[in-house]
Amino acid sequence: MNTADRILIAEFLESEHDRFNRPSFIEDDPISIPHRYSRKEDREIAGFLTAVISWGQRGTILKNATTLMMLMEDAPHEFIRDCGKVDLARFEKFVHRTFNGVDCVFFVRCLMDVYRIKGGLHSSFKSALNHSGNNLGTALHLFRKDFFGNRLPGRSSKHFSDPLSNSAAKRLCMYLRWMVRRDDRGVDFGIWNDVSPSVLHCPLDVHSGRVARELGLLGRNQNDWTAVIELTRSLQEFDPNDPCRFDFSLFGGGVSERNSVN
Repeated sequence: MNTADRILIAEFLESEHDRFNRPSFIEDDPISIPHRYSRKEDREIAGFLTAVISWGQRGTILKNATTLMMLMEDAPHEFIRDCGKVDLARFEKFVHRTFNGVDCVFFVRCLMDVYRIKGGLHSSFKSALNHSGNNLGTALHLFRKDFFGNRLPGRSSKHFSDPLSNSAAKRLCMYLRWMVRRDDRGVDFGIWNDVSPSVLHCPLDVHSGRVARELGLLGRNQNDWTAVIELTRSLQEFDPNDPCRFDFSLFGGGVSERNSVN
């Protein structure tokens, strides 16, 4: 990349970041679901479950994520802390694409263990990151392993991606952006403030991948973890401390296609 091209790309990334990293972005985005809550734990749980089902039509994602919150009596952390076996039955008919009632009950059970035994999602991820030596792919693998614990996930395993299987883990990267990134823009929460934004990797899907390739930030054709690493390294050249903020820029470049999340 020559100097002139680099300057043009930097200008594009900054302008699109400024355009979309604003409170007006929240309303129609899945991040609007955890934004309904003020408590850290509520945001963590609402954000995690919303991220898990964030593929398909955006309106359907928001509708079904809202249903999940209502099934949890609009108090996610209190519900996870106090619910019993009888309460789990309410999730059995939940469906979002291939994420069905069996998966939903399984994920709620795992969340119960995470918050009652392991200190919560933040603690679990931070421990995984420490054990990984700040390697995000390994950290997400360990985070996934800790989430499932001694439970055999069966069909539900596919809903928690594993970068060590070369999955792009788009929804997990998006969730970490929500929890870790911190600025004064009001979109991302920055509530996991002992995790550096510099370790985040950019969420990669069909739309962001297309824009990244058009900009020359990504050469790999497949949207997998290898491509995520390549894209993030390219973005680190423009901001090594917070490369994931340019997720907003890649969103902007593909906004005409963004009625769905893939």
